[in-house]
Amino acid sequence: MQAQYRIRNWSEYNAGLKGRGSLTLWIDESVLAQWVDPDLSGKPGASNYYSELAIVTMATVKAVYRLAGRQCQGFLESIFKLMGIELQVPDHSTLSRRMGKLEVDIPVRPKTGARHVVVDSTGVKVYGEGEWKTRQHGISKRRTWRKLHLGVDESTGEILAAVVTTNNYQDGEVLSNLLDQIEDEIEQVSADGAYDHRHCYDEIAERDAKAVIPPRKAAVIWQHGNCKAPPHPRDENLRYIRKHGRKKWKRDANYHRRSLSETTMFRFKTIFGSRLSSRTFDNQAVELFIKCAALNRMIQIAKPNSYEVKA
Repeated sequence: MQAQYRIRNWSEYNAGLKGRGSLTLWIDESVLAQWVDPDLSGKPGASNYYSELAIVTMATVKAVYRLAGRQCQGFLESIFKLMGIELQVPDHSTLSRRMGKLEVDIPVRPKTGARHVVVDSTGVKVYGEGEWKTRQHGISKRRTWRKLHLGVDESTGEILAAVVTTNNYQDGEVLSNLLDQIEDEIEQVSADGAYDHRHCYDEIAERDAKAVIPPRKAAVIWQHGNCKAPPHPRDENLRYIRKHGRKKWKRDANYHRRSLSETTMFRFKTIFGSRLSSRTFDNQAVELFIKCAALNRMIQIAKPNSYEVKA
């Protein structure tokens, strides 16, 4: 029988969900005050007229409302007109030209205690045919996608770290980059079998964290009992699986919480779609980081607090 859950904070969660869909926009005075770059260089050549904050704001609106460049420009111009703001909106070409140079901070709420980080990756399409077409008739055109690697807080659902690569990178290759972005103490890192590599265990051990990664089906012991080195965590997991079974190991190691990273991927693609609009790699990476930042703000506005209903 499938478990059933009820939400404790229904009124707060319901109000937050309605707020996400509101078209009532408010641009803070501090943003308007910094809309134009205050540090125009004065050197020969054109200086950046708009601040990075203005470009980030425009890129965020473009991502959240799934607008094309010119549509986003017209949307913001109409908002400024309705609000009586006498400021110019960046041209769509200015947004495209400067987007790849932006530095995006992903907002994360402070938390007491160590974090349980769940990691995974997903593919985001750049161009190519749809999934139904390829299943029915095969691939007739070149398909390209980018990989978005995420480190997610198991308890809050917030994205703590994000890395964008081309599709020829393996998941384990970027684990160290994800962990380096997380400044807080890490208690546990949960990942799927794609991270079953020595260097992944070493990188997790450097953060004094517990590695919960299922060994592969044909896995063998790395360090045998006659070795003078302390037991390797992966070997301990493998011995436990051989003795008690993989299902019990997953339950006892709290591995099933790793599925929350897949839930984050589902939320990401449901809200923003599975396709990128930018053409260059740098712009594509920034587009994904901006969407991660927006997703965190959304979950901070409305997050269900649920509990399992016991039969």
